[in-house]
Amino acid sequence: MEQVLAGRVAVITGASGGLGAHFARLLAKNGAAVALTARRLDMVEALAGEISGDGGRAMALRLDVADAQSIGPAFDEIETALGPISILVNNAGVGGEGLALDLSVEEWDQTFDVNVRGVFFAAQQAAKRMLASGVAEAGTARIVNIASIASHTVLPGLSAYNASKSAVAMLTRSLAREWSRRGIAVNAIAPGYIETDINADWWATQGGQKQLKGFPRRRLMEATDLDASLLMLCGPAARAIAGTVITIDDGQSLPGGG
Repeated sequence: MEQVLAGRVAVITGASGGLGAHFARLLAKNGAAVALTARRLDMVEALAGEISGDGGRAMALRLDVADAQSIGPAFDEIETALGPISILVNNAGVGGEGLALDLSVEEWDQTFDVNVRGVFFAAQQAAKRMLASGVAEAGTARIVNIASIASHTVLPGLSAYNASKSAVAMLTRSLAREWSRRGIAVNAIAPGYIETDINADWWATQGGQKQLKGFPRRRLMEATDLDASLLMLCGPAARAIAGTVITIDDGQSLPGGG
């Protein structure tokens, strides 16, 4: 099978588990050398070992995207080890749970520091290197932001999260408008509900089961449901795609319930 990302270097933020780890395995399987970043170094080290053991190229690096000053040096280290960055998957995120009347300033700021500020500065630092290295001029520069159906659908009790993911969707369009003519394709995926470390406890509750029964297909999605779109946006097929936010949610955001 052709490895559509052979020769590319991909950075995945929030790669310690859930979607980030899944994306890392997928990109590596399709030929990319992958840099796995997260706050939990032990987790990404284990994943890097797994990918290397399967014949891929991988490195692990501790990175908290909320610390904007640390992103540039981390990306420099990645390029020294693996080569010029051609793909960034901005996956790191936090849940931002809490009713609006109960949210503290600290909780609100944490959500935006990771989900918006981290996305922006990671994209900025990646874009600078893509332009400097010639990757952008070659037409292989790709930035994929992981948004959410919360970008366009109100998820109850998640006002900070909803606002942050709406910001990610608009940020994606804004960056695409600035960088498309310079050879960088910026797009986003807006997934529906997939069981991850962030939400796993919720689905076992009575409220979680009630919500699940309200979905048109009465089920959660699988991480693999995002594979085709991620590979498209990271690879040659994204040549003419810019500023697009692809919703993949199994119909969960359709009005009217099930």
